[in-house]
Amino acid sequence: MLLVVGAHAGFWTGKYTPDLVGAFYSRLEIGVAIFFALSGYLLFRPWVKALARGGQSPAVGTYLWHRARRILPAYWIAIIAVYTIYLFRDSGETGLGWDGFLRNMTFTQIYGFGHFHDGLTQTWSLAVEVIFYLLLPLIAWALVVVVCGGRWRPGRLVLGLSVLAMTTPLWIVFTHTDAQISITARLWFPGFFAWFVGGMVLAVASMTLRRFNPYAAGAGALVCFLLAMTPATGEATIVPDDGGAAITKAFLYLMFAMFLLAPLVVGSHDGPFGSLCASRPMVWLGEISYEFFLVHLVVMEFVMEMLGYGTFQGSAVGVFIVTTVLTIPPAWALHRGIARVVLWRENQTRAGRPSPTAVAVADSRSYADRVSGASRS
Repeated sequence: MLLVVGAHAGFWTGKYTPDLVGAFYSRLEIGVAIFFALSGYLLFRPWVKALARGGQSPAVGTYLWHRARRILPAYWIAIIAVYTIYLFRDSGETGLGWDGFLRNMTFTQIYGFGHFHDGLTQTWSLAVEVIFYLLLPLIAWALVVVVCGGRWRPGRLVLGLSVLAMTTPLWIVFTHTDAQISITARLWFPGFFAWFVGGMVLAVASMTLRRFNPYAAGAGALVCFLLAMTPATGEATIVPDDGGAAITKAFLYLMFAMFLLAPLVVGSHDGPFGSLCASRPMVWLGEISYEFFLVHLVVMEFVMEMLGYGTFQGSAVGVFIVTTVLTIPPAWALHRGIARVVLWRENQTRAGRPSPTAVAVADSRSYADRVSGASRS
């Protein structure tokens, strides 16, 4: 979450320069890889646990309902709020009108040019994420039933996942060599599938490994990030124009995310990073991270004006700090309000009447759910 805010702060204050500082700020986009890998881990793990323990695989209907309940209310409210705000202020030239509004409401803004609206450009990653949500039950079935034959065979599972991960480099080659396909296809799900697969591999590892050295993992993540700052990963964009650079970046971001997450999901989760993530402030921030992600960019636009900065001017650190502080209240309000409404509705459905007591304890979620934001049920 904070890495993405840092990347946006660097971009809007003109820090994507062709030097070491620019390389650092632009590579903070690596937070997207963490987000996708965490989704892959958390959402695939129930299938892995069921396979390893001989249990029942998750019900597809329940799984899809939980995804919709977690993602859609806050997302739709954010879209409506941003479009309403820009009725009273100048906006860019894309994503306007009913077409732009419906595109953003239905996660189809990445398909074709001209559909991103000011304050909502970060939602491209959610459009990718939603495709993973929809495909996961089918992917899990193929891995569990076809590849593993319904038996716990972690080696086969990892092999099958490795084959699936090859979708990403193949898609990158396709979108960089076929002149007939829209350049926007570089932002479609296949180009990032490997990052989700990385998290799915960690789900298997969490059932087979006892420990992952946090210091070795930290060193590995640092090396990957430093390599990503080199010219080998291309220009300052999530998908470089050069196919080789795009594949290199995708691989380094994948390994960074896996190194960073491995100590948190394998074994006892010890080490300084695990302790930091388990601290109450970090857990609380994780709980509102999805809503934070949704509103931070429109808040940043107001922060730029408040600080008197023009486009591509100002202090990236200052914009980052002020945006983070000012985004927390609306993110918390959005999260809390939706949690109360959802729990009230569920209680009303079960008992036939509302329960104020149940509404008051709206956030009784697991640790993993709270720290993972939008990827979690």
